Amino acid sequence: MPKSSVFPTGKLPLEYLEQLLGSIACSDPRLAAGPCVGEDVAVIDMGDRYLVVKTDPITFATDQIGWYAVHVNANDIATSGARPLWMLATLLLPEKSTTPELVQGIFDQLRTACQESGILLVGGHTEVTYGLERPIVVGVMLGEVAKENLITTSGAQEGDAVLLVKGIPIEATAIIAHEKAEELCARGYEEAFIEEARAFLHSPGISVLDVAQVAARHAGVHAMHDPTEGGLATGLHELAVAAQVGLCVDLDAVPIIPQAARLCAEYGLDPMGALASGALIVAVDAEHADALLQAYHAQGVPCARIGKLLQQDKGVYALREGQHVTLPRFDTDEITKLF
Repeated sequence: MPKSSVFPTGKLPLEYLEQLLGSIACSDPRLAAGPCVGEDVAVIDMGDRYLVVKTDPITFATDQIGWYAVHVNANDIATSGARPLWMLATLLLPEKSTTPELVQGIFDQLRTACQESGILLVGGHTEVTYGLERPIVVGVMLGEVAKENLITTSGAQEGDAVLLVKGIPIEATAIIAHEKAEELCARGYEEAFIEEARAFLHSPGISVLDVAQVAARHAGVHAMHDPTEGGLATGLHELAVAAQVGLCVDLDAVPIIPQAARLCAEYGLDPMGALASGALIVAVDAEHADALLQAYHAQGVPCARIGKLLQQDKGVYALREGQHVTLPRFDTDEITKLF
């Protein structure tokens, strides 16, 4: 990439990030899984088990920033088959608007979300930071998993069925309803609809802890990945890169939640590229896919078979009404169009 290029808001391009991560020397034999595009966690051999580690920031404006930080980080631990146990949080606070009430509120959210998920908040750092206009919370989450139960994104295999659990885009729906509530009222949306969409943060919710545990216990599951920034489309690209496989996605099979479809259409957003926390991508041996679908449906959890993994040389593409189309990638999340 030319040195004069300026990156837009959002994730770094996958190809560029792959170059950066490829330059990191990982010679420690105890590092079972290190830096890799699409890989959600680092994995360290602790002898009788693996320590699984994740870090993720919450950088967008939200009055639930502490709650988000816990669940976004815990999700990635869960997709490895591990149980999230300990968290550290770094709070960077705006220099001109930090009040005791703001700090207390974030601490209360962190503590409550950790308690609800069986996670212990063990440390971190807090400061008022020069130049910031809004709070940023950077989480570090640690968990444990038995060695034989570790699941990595790179473990996906050619021939696997690709399932999507819950639907998309849950997180984007909650944010749009929260940030644009007054505007939506002015556009004729009923208050009940807006409140329902705002509640997507909790129901169906951005946590995948429970649904990931179902997949982790199921035969034939080779990989899990939670699509976040850049939406489902980018998450699927990341899965293919990490596992070095091709991918075919049936766009007509992707469960787009009706409230989400309506709000995305209102603002001209592609739901495939909007914040998708709360959904879970599962790569499972094709012979076991129907049984896993049934396991989710028996619990009242939506789940759909949306694609299959192919030989790497087949590339990554999608089908729409049976016709080959490009599967887009959203290095800049669609939600940024609103702010």
